[in-house]
Amino acid sequence: MKLGSAGTGFCQTTAEVWQFAGYIVFVLKILIPSILIIMGIIALGKAVLASDDKEIKTAVNSLIKKFIVAVVIFFIPSLVSALFGMVNSFSEVKADYKVCVDCITSPTKNCKP
Repeated sequence: MKLGSAGTGFCQTTAEVWQFAGYIVFVLKILIPSILIIMGIIALGKAVLASDDKEIKTAVNSLIKKFIVAVVIFFIPSLVSALFGMVNSFSEVKADYKVCVDCITSPTKNCKP
C-alpha cells in the first residue's frame, strides 16, 4: 500500500495532532510579534521620557529591529509552505502531505480528508 492512498497516510491518520500544532503555530505567530512590538514601544517610551538623545536613538533602532523580526516570524509558516509547494518530486505522497500542510496552516478548518 502506498502512503498516498486514501485514508492510509501518516498525515491523514494523525490529522488531529497536526491540527493542534497548527493552533500552536497560529497563536505563536500572533503572540510573539505582538510582544516584540509592545516591548519595543515600551523601551522607546522610557527613552523619550528620559529625554536622552542617545537612548532615544538606541530605542528607535531596537524598535525597528524588533519590528523586522516580528514580520519575519509572522511570515515564516507561509514561506515554509511556499518552499515545500515548489517541490514536485514527491508526487507519491503529495495528497498526504497536503493534509499536514492544511492542518498546520489552517487549523480552524476541518483538516480531516
